[in-house]
Amino acid sequence: MSSFGRSGAATAYMMKMPPLADKRAAAEALCSTCAGPIYSQGLNTFKVPMAMFEVNRAKVVQSMLEQDPSAKGLILLMGGMQTTRYDTDHEPVFRQESYFHYLFGASQYPDCFGTLSLPDGEATLFVPSYGVEVETVCGPSPNFEYVKDELGLENVHDVVDLKAFVEQEMKRLDETVDESSSNDDLGNEEKKGGGEKKRSKLYLLKGLNADSGNFATPAFFEGIDKFSDMRDEESLFRSISECRVFKSSAEIDVMRYTNWVSSMAHVEVMRQCKPGMMEYQLESLFQHHTYTHGGCRHMSYTCICACGPSANILHYGHAGRPNSRLLEENMMALLDMGAEYNCYASDITCSYPVTGSFTDDQTHIYNAVLAAQVKVIDLLKPDVSWLEMHREAEREILKGLCRCGVLDDCGKDLDSVIENMLDADVGAIFMPHGLGHFIGIDTHDVGGYPPGKPARSERPGVRKLRTTRQLEEGMVITVEPGCYFIDPLIDAAMSDERQKHFLTERVNDFRGFGGVRLEDDIRITSDGCENLTLCPRAIEEVLDVMSGGAWPPNTDVLPEMKRRWATCKRGKMEFLDM
Repeated sequence: MSSFGRSGAATAYMMKMPPLADKRAAAEALCSTCAGPIYSQGLNTFKVPMAMFEVNRAKVVQSMLEQDPSAKGLILLMGGMQTTRYDTDHEPVFRQESYFHYLFGASQYPDCFGTLSLPDGEATLFVPSYGVEVETVCGPSPNFEYVKDELGLENVHDVVDLKAFVEQEMKRLDETVDESSSNDDLGNEEKKGGGEKKRSKLYLLKGLNADSGNFATPAFFEGIDKFSDMRDEESLFRSISECRVFKSSAEIDVMRYTNWVSSMAHVEVMRQCKPGMMEYQLESLFQHHTYTHGGCRHMSYTCICACGPSANILHYGHAGRPNSRLLEENMMALLDMGAEYNCYASDITCSYPVTGSFTDDQTHIYNAVLAAQVKVIDLLKPDVSWLEMHREAEREILKGLCRCGVLDDCGKDLDSVIENMLDADVGAIFMPHGLGHFIGIDTHDVGGYPPGKPARSERPGVRKLRTTRQLEEGMVITVEPGCYFIDPLIDAAMSDERQKHFLTERVNDFRGFGGVRLEDDIRITSDGCENLTLCPRAIEEVLDVMSGGAWPPNTDVLPEMKRRWATCKRGKMEFLDM
Protein backbone atom coordinates (compact mmCIF):
# COMPACT_ATOMS: atom_id res chain seq x y z
CA MET A 1 0.00 0.00 0.00
CA SER A 2 1.12 3.57 -0.70
CA SER A 3 1.39 6.24 1.97
CA PHE A 4 -2.21 7.37 1.27
CA GLY A 5 -3.78 3.93 1.41
CA ARG A 6 -4.17 3.36 -2.32
CA SER A 7 -3.42 0.14 -4.13
CA GLY A 8 -0.70 0.20 -6.74
CA ALA A 9 -3.14 -0.88 -9.43
CA ALA A 10 -4.65 2.34 -10.72
CA THR A 11 -7.34 0.57 -12.71
CA ALA A 12 -8.52 -1.23 -9.60
CA TYR A 13 -8.85 2.13 -7.91
CA MET A 14 -10.89 3.49 -10.79
CA MET A 15 -13.24 0.51 -10.62
CA LYS A 16 -14.07 1.17 -6.95
CA MET A 17 -15.13 4.75 -7.64
CA PRO A 18 -18.82 5.07 -8.64
CA PRO A 19 -19.52 6.93 -11.88
CA LEU A 20 -19.90 10.67 -11.48
CA ALA A 21 -23.60 10.62 -12.40
CA ASP A 22 -24.26 7.97 -9.76
CA LYS A 23 -22.42 9.98 -7.11
CA ARG A 24 -24.47 13.05 -7.90
CA ALA A 25 -27.76 11.12 -7.90
CA ALA A 26 -26.93 9.55 -4.54
CA ALA A 27 -25.99 12.96 -3.10
CA GLU A 28 -29.22 14.54 -4.35
CA ALA A 29 -31.20 11.73 -2.72
CA LEU A 30 -29.44 12.39 0.60
CA CYS A 31 -30.21 16.10 0.27
CA SER A 32 -33.90 15.45 -0.33
CA THR A 33 -34.19 13.52 2.95
CA CYS A 34 -31.46 15.38 4.87
CA ALA A 35 -29.80 12.02 5.52
CA GLY A 36 -26.12 11.62 6.23
CA PRO A 37 -23.88 14.21 7.90
CA ILE A 38 -25.33 17.67 8.46
CA TYR A 39 -24.26 21.15 9.50
CA SER A 40 -26.42 22.74 12.21
CA GLN A 41 -26.06 25.28 14.98
CA GLY A 42 -28.38 23.25 17.19
CA LEU A 43 -31.80 24.05 18.64
CA ASN A 44 -34.18 24.98 15.79
CA THR A 45 -31.50 26.10 13.35
CA PHE A 46 -31.50 24.71 9.83
CA LYS A 47 -29.90 21.36 9.07
CA VAL A 48 -27.69 21.63 6.00
CA PRO A 49 -26.97 18.24 4.39
CA MET A 50 -23.27 17.86 3.62
CA ALA A 51 -24.36 15.94 0.52
CA MET A 52 -25.15 19.38 -0.92
CA PHE A 53 -21.41 19.91 -1.37
CA GLU A 54 -21.09 16.53 -3.04
CA VAL A 55 -23.62 17.77 -5.58
CA ASN A 56 -21.54 20.92 -6.03
CA ARG A 57 -18.40 18.88 -6.57
CA ALA A 58 -20.11 16.68 -9.14
CA LYS A 59 -21.39 19.76 -10.99
CA VAL A 60 -17.93 21.26 -11.22
CA VAL A 61 -16.24 18.04 -12.34
CA GLN A 62 -18.95 17.50 -14.95
CA SER A 63 -18.49 21.06 -16.19
CA MET A 64 -14.74 20.52 -16.48
CA LEU A 65 -15.32 17.35 -18.49
CA GLU A 66 -17.79 19.14 -20.76
CA GLN A 67 -15.04 21.68 -21.49
CA ASP A 68 -12.58 18.88 -22.19
CA PRO A 69 -13.89 15.28 -22.22
CA SER A 70 -10.34 13.95 -21.88
CA ALA A 71 -9.48 16.17 -18.90
CA LYS A 72 -7.51 14.44 -16.17
CA GLY A 73 -5.53 15.61 -13.20
CA LEU A 74 -6.18 17.35 -9.89
CA ILE A 75 -8.28 20.36 -9.03
CA LEU A 76 -6.45 22.11 -6.19
CA LEU A 77 -7.94 24.87 -4.05
CA MET A 78 -6.59 26.75 -1.06
CA GLY A 79 -9.03 27.55 1.71
CA GLY A 80 -9.26 30.73 3.73
CA MET A 81 -6.46 31.52 6.14
CA GLN A 82 -6.88 32.57 9.76
CA THR A 83 -5.55 36.12 9.95
CA THR A 84 -4.67 38.45 12.80
CA ARG A 85 -5.56 42.11 13.21
CA TYR A 86 -2.62 44.14 11.91
CA ASP A 87 0.45 43.40 14.08
CA THR A 88 -1.51 41.96 17.02
CA ASP A 89 -2.34 38.36 17.91
CA HIS A 90 -6.08 39.08 17.87
CA GLU A 91 -7.83 36.69 15.48
CA PRO A 92 -11.02 38.00 13.80
CA VAL A 93 -13.81 35.44 13.49
CA PHE A 94 -12.89 33.14 10.62
CA ARG A 95 -15.03 32.94 7.49
CA GLN A 96 -14.20 30.34 4.83
CA GLU A 97 -13.15 31.36 1.32
CA SER A 98 -16.23 31.10 -0.88
CA TYR A 99 -15.01 28.87 -3.72
CA PHE A 100 -13.46 26.50 -1.19
CA HIS A 101 -16.66 26.36 0.81
CA TYR A 102 -18.68 25.66 -2.34
CA LEU A 103 -16.75 22.45 -2.92
CA PHE A 104 -15.91 21.23 0.59
CA GLY A 105 -18.35 22.81 3.05
CA ALA A 106 -15.54 23.21 5.59
CA SER A 107 -16.87 26.42 7.08
CA GLN A 108 -15.10 25.98 10.43
CA TYR A 109 -11.64 24.87 9.26
CA PRO A 110 -9.04 27.54 8.36
CA ASP A 111 -5.67 27.00 6.65
CA CYS A 112 -6.82 24.03 4.58
CA PHE A 113 -6.31 22.76 1.05
CA GLY A 114 -8.61 20.55 -0.99
CA THR A 115 -8.36 18.46 -4.14
CA LEU A 116 -10.76 16.86 -6.58
CA SER A 117 -9.45 14.23 -8.97
CA LEU A 118 -10.43 14.24 -12.61
CA PRO A 119 -12.27 12.50 -14.08
CA ASP A 120 -13.66 10.57 -11.08
CA GLY A 121 -14.28 13.46 -8.67
CA GLU A 122 -12.77 12.00 -5.52
CA ALA A 123 -12.48 14.67 -2.80
CA THR A 124 -9.57 15.02 -0.41
CA LEU A 125 -9.26 17.65 2.31
CA PHE A 126 -6.00 18.64 3.99
CA VAL A 127 -6.30 20.14 7.47
CA PRO A 128 -3.50 21.33 9.74
CA SER A 129 -2.35 19.63 12.91
CA TYR A 130 -1.02 21.77 15.74
CA GLY A 131 1.57 21.28 18.44
CA VAL A 132 0.91 21.20 22.16
CA GLU A 133 1.41 24.95 22.55
CA VAL A 134 -1.44 25.78 20.15
CA GLU A 135 -3.60 22.90 21.37
CA THR A 136 -3.30 24.17 24.93
CA VAL A 137 -4.86 27.48 23.88
CA CYS A 138 -7.18 26.42 21.04
CA GLY A 139 -8.04 22.80 21.83
CA PRO A 140 -7.05 19.54 20.14
CA SER A 141 -6.10 19.35 16.48
CA PRO A 142 -8.82 18.03 14.17
CA ASN A 143 -9.23 14.25 14.11
CA PHE A 144 -9.01 13.26 10.45
CA GLU A 145 -11.57 10.46 10.63
CA TYR A 146 -14.01 12.70 12.46
CA VAL A 147 -13.61 15.47 9.87
CA LYS A 148 -14.09 12.96 7.04
CA ASP A 149 -17.36 11.73 8.55
CA GLU A 150 -18.47 15.22 9.55
CA LEU A 151 -18.10 16.64 6.03
CA GLY A 152 -18.91 13.52 4.04
CA LEU A 153 -15.58 13.40 2.20
CA GLU A 154 -13.66 10.46 0.78
CA ASN A 155 -10.30 11.39 2.34
CA VAL A 156 -8.86 13.74 4.94
CA HIS A 157 -5.10 14.11 5.50
CA ASP A 158 -2.66 16.35 7.31
CA VAL A 159 -1.77 19.47 5.36
CA VAL A 160 1.94 18.57 5.63
CA ASP A 161 1.22 15.65 3.29
CA LEU A 162 -0.11 17.86 0.49
CA LYS A 163 3.02 17.96 -1.68
CA ALA A 164 3.56 14.20 -1.52
CA PHE A 165 -0.12 13.58 -2.23
CA VAL A 166 -0.13 15.79 -5.32
CA GLU A 167 3.01 14.10 -6.64
CA GLN A 168 1.53 10.64 -6.11
CA GLU A 169 -1.87 11.53 -7.53
CA MET A 170 -0.52 13.13 -10.68
CA LYS A 171 1.58 10.02 -11.27
CA ARG A 172 -1.36 7.71 -10.53
CA LEU A 173 -3.65 9.54 -12.91
CA ASP A 174 -1.05 9.33 -15.69
CA GLU A 175 -0.69 5.59 -15.05
CA THR A 176 -4.44 5.15 -15.05
CA VAL A 177 -4.72 6.63 -18.53
CA ASP A 178 -1.77 4.58 -19.74
CA GLU A 179 -3.42 1.34 -18.66
CA SER A 180 -6.91 2.26 -19.81
CA SER A 181 -5.67 3.32 -23.21
CA SER A 182 -3.54 0.24 -23.83
CA ASN A 183 -6.39 -1.63 -25.50
CA ASP A 184 -7.46 1.06 -27.96
CA ASP A 185 -5.91 2.06 -31.23
CA LEU A 186 -4.91 5.54 -30.05
CA GLY A 187 -3.09 4.11 -27.06
CA ASN A 188 -1.22 1.62 -29.27
CA GLU A 189 -0.21 4.35 -31.70
CA GLU A 190 1.06 6.47 -28.84
CA LYS A 191 3.08 3.57 -27.48
CA LYS A 192 4.65 3.20 -30.94
CA GLY A 193 5.58 6.87 -30.98
CA GLY A 194 2.72 7.86 -33.28
CA GLY A 195 1.39 10.48 -30.86
CA GLU A 196 1.95 12.22 -27.56
CA LYS A 197 0.06 11.03 -24.48
CA LYS A 198 -1.99 13.70 -22.71
CA ARG A 199 -0.46 14.37 -19.31
CA SER A 200 -2.36 15.12 -16.16
CA LYS A 201 -2.91 18.79 -15.27
CA LEU A 202 -2.97 20.65 -12.00
CA TYR A 203 -6.09 22.84 -12.21
CA LEU A 204 -5.76 26.00 -10.12
CA LEU A 205 -8.27 28.75 -9.43
CA LYS A 206 -7.46 32.12 -10.94
CA GLY A 207 -9.85 34.65 -12.42
CA LEU A 208 -11.20 38.17 -12.16
CA ASN A 209 -14.12 39.06 -9.89
CA ALA A 210 -16.14 41.52 -11.99
CA ASP A 211 -17.52 43.27 -8.88
CA SER A 212 -14.37 43.82 -6.83
CA GLY A 213 -11.77 43.89 -9.58
CA ASN A 214 -9.73 41.40 -7.54
CA PHE A 215 -8.42 38.03 -8.67
CA ALA A 216 -9.04 34.67 -7.08
CA THR A 217 -5.70 33.47 -5.69
CA PRO A 218 -4.29 30.19 -7.03
CA ALA A 219 -3.32 27.64 -4.40
CA PHE A 220 0.32 27.76 -3.40
CA PHE A 221 2.50 25.44 -1.34
CA GLU A 222 6.22 24.95 -1.04
CA GLY A 223 7.29 22.77 -3.94
CA ILE A 224 4.41 23.57 -6.29
CA ASP A 225 6.93 24.92 -8.80
CA LYS A 226 7.68 21.30 -9.66
CA PHE A 227 4.32 21.24 -11.47
CA SER A 228 4.75 24.51 -13.38
CA ASP A 229 4.50 22.80 -16.77
CA MET A 230 1.26 21.07 -15.71
CA ARG A 231 -0.60 24.13 -14.38
CA ASP A 232 -3.94 25.16 -15.86
CA GLU A 233 -5.21 28.48 -14.44
CA GLU A 234 -8.14 29.06 -16.79
CA SER A 235 -10.43 26.03 -16.93
CA LEU A 236 -11.41 25.78 -13.25
CA PHE A 237 -12.47 29.39 -12.83
CA ARG A 238 -14.74 29.22 -15.88
CA SER A 239 -16.43 26.07 -14.62
CA ILE A 240 -16.83 26.77 -10.93
CA SER A 241 -17.99 30.38 -11.38
CA GLU A 242 -20.71 29.32 -13.78
CA CYS A 243 -21.76 26.40 -11.56
CA ARG A 244 -22.23 28.80 -8.65
CA VAL A 245 -24.71 30.85 -10.72
CA PHE A 246 -27.20 27.97 -10.80
CA LYS A 247 -28.35 26.87 -7.36
CA SER A 248 -29.31 23.30 -6.52
CA SER A 249 -32.54 22.62 -4.65
CA ALA A 250 -30.53 22.06 -1.48
CA GLU A 251 -28.82 25.44 -1.85
CA ILE A 252 -32.21 27.08 -2.37
CA ASP A 253 -33.39 25.54 0.92
CA VAL A 254 -30.44 27.07 2.78
CA MET A 255 -31.11 30.46 1.19
CA ARG A 256 -34.79 30.15 2.02
CA TYR A 257 -33.70 29.73 5.64
CA THR A 258 -31.33 32.71 5.65
CA ASN A 259 -34.11 34.81 4.11
CA TRP A 260 -36.60 33.62 6.71
CA VAL A 261 -34.25 34.41 9.61
CA SER A 262 -33.35 37.82 8.17
CA SER A 263 -36.96 38.67 7.28
CA MET A 264 -38.13 37.93 10.83
CA ALA A 265 -35.23 40.03 12.17
CA HIS A 266 -36.28 42.94 9.94
CA VAL A 267 -39.80 42.62 11.34
CA GLU A 268 -38.47 42.73 14.90
CA VAL A 269 -36.43 45.88 14.13
CA MET A 270 -39.47 47.42 12.45
CA ARG A 271 -41.48 46.89 15.64
CA GLN A 272 -38.80 48.46 17.86
CA CYS A 273 -37.86 51.41 15.65
CA LYS A 274 -38.83 54.86 16.95
CA PRO A 275 -37.51 58.41 17.15
CA GLY A 276 -34.82 58.91 19.78
CA MET A 277 -32.95 55.71 18.92
CA MET A 278 -29.56 55.57 17.24
CA GLU A 279 -29.03 53.86 13.90
CA TYR A 280 -26.57 51.44 15.46
CA GLN A 281 -29.25 50.21 17.85
CA LEU A 282 -31.26 49.02 14.85
CA GLU A 283 -28.16 47.20 13.62
CA SER A 284 -27.68 45.63 17.04
CA LEU A 285 -31.29 44.42 17.20
CA PHE A 286 -30.95 42.76 13.81
CA GLN A 287 -27.71 41.00 14.66
CA HIS A 288 -29.07 39.85 18.01
CA HIS A 289 -32.15 38.31 16.44
CA THR A 290 -30.35 36.52 13.62
CA TYR A 291 -27.72 35.01 15.93
CA THR A 292 -30.00 34.21 18.87
CA HIS A 293 -32.85 32.77 16.83
CA GLY A 294 -31.06 31.69 13.66
CA GLY A 295 -27.53 30.69 14.61
CA CYS A 296 -26.12 33.24 12.14
CA ARG A 297 -22.75 34.34 13.48
CA HIS A 298 -21.88 36.29 10.34
CA MET A 299 -23.62 39.06 8.49
CA SER A 300 -23.60 38.80 4.69
CA TYR A 301 -22.21 42.36 4.53
CA THR A 302 -21.87 45.44 6.71
CA CYS A 303 -25.32 46.48 7.92
CA ILE A 304 -26.71 49.67 6.35
CA CYS A 305 -28.96 51.47 8.85
CA ALA A 306 -29.52 54.74 7.02
CA CYS A 307 -32.11 57.14 8.41
CA GLY A 308 -33.13 60.52 7.05
CA PRO A 309 -30.38 62.13 4.93
CA SER A 310 -28.11 59.12 5.55
CA ALA A 311 -30.21 57.10 3.10
CA ASN A 312 -28.84 58.95 0.07
CA ILE A 313 -25.47 57.24 0.71
CA LEU A 314 -25.90 53.94 -1.07
CA HIS A 315 -23.44 51.92 1.04
CA TYR A 316 -23.83 53.79 4.30
CA GLY A 317 -22.62 52.01 7.45
CA HIS A 318 -18.93 51.78 6.58
CA ALA A 319 -16.17 53.05 8.88
CA GLY A 320 -16.61 56.67 7.80
CA ARG A 321 -20.41 56.55 8.24
CA PRO A 322 -20.86 54.00 11.06
CA ASN A 323 -24.66 53.97 11.54
CA SER A 324 -24.33 56.81 14.04
CA ARG A 325 -27.24 59.18 13.32
CA LEU A 326 -30.01 59.91 15.83
CA LEU A 327 -33.49 58.99 14.56
CA GLU A 328 -35.78 62.01 14.42
CA GLU A 329 -39.46 62.64 13.68
CA ASN A 330 -40.53 62.35 10.03
CA MET A 331 -37.37 60.50 8.96
CA MET A 332 -37.49 57.52 6.64
CA ALA A 333 -35.37 54.54 7.69
CA LEU A 334 -33.62 52.55 4.95
CA LEU A 335 -32.32 49.34 6.50
CA ASP A 336 -30.26 47.03 4.27
CA MET A 337 -29.27 44.00 6.36
CA GLY A 338 -28.88 40.29 5.72
CA ALA A 339 -27.55 37.39 7.76
CA GLU A 340 -25.41 34.51 6.55
CA TYR A 341 -25.76 30.85 7.52
CA ASN A 342 -23.18 28.22 6.61
CA CYS A 343 -21.69 30.87 4.29
CA TYR A 344 -24.94 31.35 2.29
CA ALA A 345 -26.12 34.95 2.14
CA SER A 346 -29.34 36.92 2.29
CA ASP A 347 -29.66 40.54 1.17
CA ILE A 348 -32.80 42.40 2.22
CA THR A 349 -33.76 46.07 2.40
CA CYS A 350 -36.79 47.56 4.12
CA SER A 351 -37.77 51.24 4.17
CA TYR A 352 -40.34 52.85 6.45
CA PRO A 353 -41.02 55.98 8.51
CA VAL A 354 -39.50 55.85 11.99
CA THR A 355 -42.72 57.26 13.49
CA GLY A 356 -44.89 54.44 12.13
CA SER A 357 -46.93 56.67 9.82
CA PHE A 358 -46.22 57.89 6.29
CA THR A 359 -46.36 61.51 5.20
CA ASP A 360 -47.76 62.25 1.75
CA ASP A 361 -44.29 62.68 0.24
CA GLN A 362 -43.05 59.50 1.86
CA THR A 363 -46.07 57.66 0.49
CA HIS A 364 -45.44 58.92 -3.04
CA ILE A 365 -41.79 57.79 -3.08
CA TYR A 366 -42.43 54.50 -1.30
CA ASN A 367 -45.25 53.51 -3.65
CA ALA A 368 -43.15 54.41 -6.70
CA VAL A 369 -40.39 52.05 -5.55
CA LEU A 370 -42.88 49.35 -4.57
CA ALA A 371 -44.53 49.62 -8.00
CA ALA A 372 -41.12 49.08 -9.60
CA GLN A 373 -40.46 46.01 -7.48
CA VAL A 374 -43.89 44.51 -8.16
CA LYS A 375 -43.57 45.17 -11.90
CA VAL A 376 -40.19 43.48 -12.15
CA ILE A 377 -41.17 40.46 -10.05
CA ASP A 378 -44.27 40.01 -12.21
CA LEU A 379 -42.09 39.84 -15.33
CA LEU A 380 -39.30 37.61 -14.04
CA LYS A 381 -38.92 34.25 -15.79
CA PRO A 382 -36.34 32.45 -17.93
CA ASP A 383 -35.08 34.28 -21.04
CA VAL A 384 -35.93 37.73 -19.65
CA SER A 385 -33.18 40.34 -20.08
CA TRP A 386 -31.92 41.74 -16.78
CA LEU A 387 -30.99 44.96 -18.53
CA GLU A 388 -34.60 45.38 -19.64
CA MET A 389 -35.78 44.67 -16.07
CA HIS A 390 -33.63 47.57 -14.89
CA ARG A 391 -35.33 49.80 -17.46
CA GLU A 392 -38.77 48.64 -16.31
CA ALA A 393 -37.90 49.61 -12.74
CA GLU A 394 -36.73 53.03 -13.90
CA ARG A 395 -39.99 53.54 -15.80
CA GLU A 396 -42.11 52.91 -12.71
CA ILE A 397 -40.01 55.20 -10.52
CA LEU A 398 -40.07 57.99 -13.08
CA LYS A 399 -43.86 57.67 -13.35
CA GLY A 400 -44.11 58.06 -9.58
CA LEU A 401 -41.90 61.14 -9.65
CA CYS A 402 -44.11 62.65 -12.33
CA ARG A 403 -47.21 62.01 -10.25
CA CYS A 404 -45.78 63.82 -7.22
CA GLY A 405 -44.54 66.74 -9.32
CA VAL A 406 -40.78 66.20 -9.07
CA LEU A 407 -40.62 65.58 -12.82
CA ASP A 408 -42.55 67.42 -15.55
CA ASP A 409 -44.53 65.32 -17.99
CA CYS A 410 -44.99 68.44 -20.16
CA GLY A 411 -48.70 67.69 -20.46
CA LYS A 412 -47.95 64.96 -22.99
CA ASP A 413 -48.55 61.23 -23.13
CA LEU A 414 -46.84 59.93 -19.98
CA ASP A 415 -45.41 56.76 -21.54
CA SER A 416 -43.73 58.65 -24.37
CA VAL A 417 -42.35 61.23 -21.95
CA ILE A 418 -40.91 58.45 -19.80
CA GLU A 419 -39.09 57.02 -22.83
CA ASN A 420 -37.64 60.45 -23.53
CA MET A 421 -36.46 60.60 -19.92
CA LEU A 422 -34.78 57.21 -20.28
CA ASP A 423 -33.04 58.38 -23.43
CA ALA A 424 -31.71 61.34 -21.42
CA ASP A 425 -30.60 59.04 -18.55
CA VAL A 426 -32.93 60.75 -16.08
CA GLY A 427 -33.53 57.42 -14.35
CA ALA A 428 -29.89 57.32 -13.27
CA ILE A 429 -30.32 60.56 -11.34
CA PHE A 430 -32.73 58.94 -8.93
CA MET A 431 -31.60 55.27 -9.12
CA PRO A 432 -27.82 55.47 -9.63
CA HIS A 433 -27.26 51.76 -8.97
CA GLY A 434 -28.14 48.53 -10.71
CA LEU A 435 -31.45 46.77 -10.15
CA GLY A 436 -29.83 43.80 -8.44
CA HIS A 437 -27.18 41.10 -8.46
CA PHE A 438 -26.69 37.37 -8.20
CA ILE A 439 -26.58 36.13 -4.62
CA GLY A 440 -25.38 32.87 -3.09
CA ILE A 441 -22.26 32.15 -1.07
CA ASP A 442 -21.35 35.78 -1.64
CA THR A 443 -23.76 38.69 -1.43
CA HIS A 444 -22.52 39.95 -4.79
CA ASP A 445 -22.18 36.45 -6.18
CA VAL A 446 -20.00 35.48 -9.10
CA GLY A 447 -20.92 34.94 -12.75
CA GLY A 448 -22.21 38.37 -13.68
CA TYR A 449 -19.98 38.99 -16.70
CA PRO A 450 -18.50 35.71 -17.95
CA PRO A 451 -16.96 35.37 -21.42
CA GLY A 452 -19.54 35.00 -24.17
CA LYS A 453 -22.29 36.81 -22.24
CA PRO A 454 -23.46 40.43 -22.66
CA ALA A 455 -20.82 42.98 -21.67
CA ARG A 456 -21.27 45.81 -19.20
CA SER A 457 -23.02 48.89 -20.61
CA GLU A 458 -21.37 52.32 -20.54
CA ARG A 459 -24.65 54.20 -20.01
CA PRO A 460 -25.23 55.99 -16.69
CA GLY A 461 -27.21 53.86 -14.26
CA VAL A 462 -27.14 50.64 -16.26
CA ARG A 463 -23.34 50.56 -16.15
CA LYS A 464 -23.78 49.84 -12.45
CA LEU A 465 -25.59 46.59 -13.22
CA ARG A 466 -23.65 43.63 -11.84
CA THR A 467 -24.92 41.48 -14.70
CA THR A 468 -26.72 41.99 -18.00
CA ARG A 469 -27.40 38.31 -18.62
CA GLN A 470 -30.69 36.78 -19.62
CA LEU A 471 -32.26 35.03 -16.67
CA GLU A 472 -32.30 31.25 -16.44
CA GLU A 473 -33.92 28.70 -14.16
CA GLY A 474 -31.89 28.14 -11.01
CA MET A 475 -30.48 31.66 -10.73
CA VAL A 476 -31.09 33.65 -7.54
CA ILE A 477 -30.97 37.40 -7.98
CA THR A 478 -31.89 40.42 -5.87
CA VAL A 479 -34.56 42.86 -6.98
CA GLU A 480 -33.76 46.17 -5.29
CA PRO A 481 -35.19 49.27 -6.97
CA GLY A 482 -34.57 52.53 -5.16
CA CYS A 483 -35.26 56.24 -5.38
CA TYR A 484 -32.82 58.70 -3.79
CA PHE A 485 -32.36 62.44 -3.65
CA ILE A 486 -28.61 62.95 -3.87
CA ASP A 487 -27.63 66.61 -4.02
CA PRO A 488 -24.62 66.32 -6.37
CA LEU A 489 -26.66 64.29 -8.88
CA ILE A 490 -29.60 66.70 -8.71
CA ASP A 491 -27.31 69.71 -9.09
CA ALA A 492 -25.61 68.16 -12.12
CA ALA A 493 -28.97 67.30 -13.73
CA MET A 494 -30.26 70.86 -13.28
CA SER A 495 -27.38 72.13 -15.40
CA ASP A 496 -27.48 69.28 -17.95
CA GLU A 497 -29.07 70.36 -21.25
CA ARG A 498 -30.60 66.92 -21.79
CA GLN A 499 -32.12 66.63 -18.33
CA LYS A 500 -32.84 69.97 -16.73
CA HIS A 501 -36.15 70.62 -18.49
CA PHE A 502 -37.61 67.44 -16.95
CA LEU A 503 -36.96 68.57 -13.36
CA THR A 504 -39.26 70.97 -11.52
CA GLU A 505 -38.65 73.17 -8.49
CA ARG A 506 -40.52 70.54 -6.50
CA VAL A 507 -37.34 68.42 -6.46
CA ASN A 508 -35.88 70.86 -3.95
CA ASP A 509 -38.55 69.83 -1.45
CA PHE A 510 -36.89 66.40 -1.30
CA ARG A 511 -33.36 67.56 -0.54
CA GLY A 512 -32.48 65.91 2.75
CA PHE A 513 -35.21 63.30 2.29
CA GLY A 514 -32.66 60.51 1.81
CA GLY A 515 -34.17 57.68 -0.15
CA VAL A 516 -36.23 54.50 -0.33
CA ARG A 517 -35.03 51.05 -1.36
CA LEU A 518 -36.88 47.73 -1.29
CA GLU A 519 -34.88 44.56 -1.83
CA ASP A 520 -35.92 40.93 -2.02
CA ASP A 521 -34.04 37.76 -3.04
CA ILE A 522 -35.71 36.05 -5.99
CA ARG A 523 -35.32 32.52 -7.31
CA ILE A 524 -35.94 32.02 -11.04
CA THR A 525 -38.13 28.97 -11.66
CA SER A 526 -39.03 27.12 -14.86
CA ASP A 527 -42.04 29.34 -15.54
CA GLY A 528 -41.59 32.42 -13.36
CA CYS A 529 -40.06 33.17 -10.00
CA GLU A 530 -40.31 32.63 -6.25
CA ASN A 531 -39.67 35.37 -3.70
CA LEU A 532 -37.54 33.94 -0.87
CA THR A 533 -37.89 37.13 1.21
CA LEU A 534 -40.84 37.44 3.61
CA CYS A 535 -40.89 41.07 4.71
CA PRO A 536 -43.83 43.50 4.94
CA ARG A 537 -44.07 45.41 1.68
CA ALA A 538 -47.52 46.94 1.20
CA ILE A 539 -47.92 50.12 3.24
CA GLU A 540 -50.76 48.56 5.20
CA GLU A 541 -48.48 45.61 6.08
CA VAL A 542 -45.72 47.96 7.27
CA LEU A 543 -48.08 50.04 9.40
CA ASP A 544 -49.72 46.97 10.88
CA VAL A 545 -46.38 45.46 11.94
CA MET A 546 -45.12 48.77 13.35
CA SER A 547 -48.27 49.01 15.48
CA GLY A 548 -47.73 45.51 16.88
CA GLY A 549 -49.57 43.35 14.36
CA ALA A 550 -48.73 39.68 13.81
CA TRP A 551 -46.29 38.53 11.15
CA PRO A 552 -46.59 36.48 8.98
CA PRO A 553 -50.10 37.80 8.37
CA ASN A 554 -53.22 35.71 8.12
CA THR A 555 -53.87 37.01 4.60
CA ASP A 556 -51.40 37.96 1.88
CA VAL A 557 -52.62 41.38 0.71
CA LEU A 558 -49.90 41.63 -1.94
CA PRO A 559 -49.76 38.26 -3.78
CA GLU A 560 -48.04 40.02 -6.67
CA MET A 561 -44.84 39.86 -4.60
CA LYS A 562 -44.86 36.04 -5.02
CA ARG A 563 -43.68 35.45 -1.47
CA ARG A 564 -43.71 31.75 -0.63
CA TRP A 565 -44.52 31.73 3.04
CA ALA A 566 -42.46 29.37 5.16
CA THR A 567 -41.05 28.84 8.64
CA CYS A 568 -38.34 26.68 10.16
CA LYS A 569 -39.45 23.78 12.34
CA ARG A 570 -37.17 21.08 13.74
CA GLY A 571 -34.35 22.17 11.48
CA LYS A 572 -36.34 22.06 8.24
CA MET A 573 -38.21 24.68 6.24
CA GLU A 574 -41.97 24.08 6.14
CA PHE A 575 -44.36 25.95 3.86
CA LEU A 576 -47.40 27.75 5.25
CA ASP A 577 -50.92 27.99 3.86
CA MET A 578 -52.14 31.58 3.72
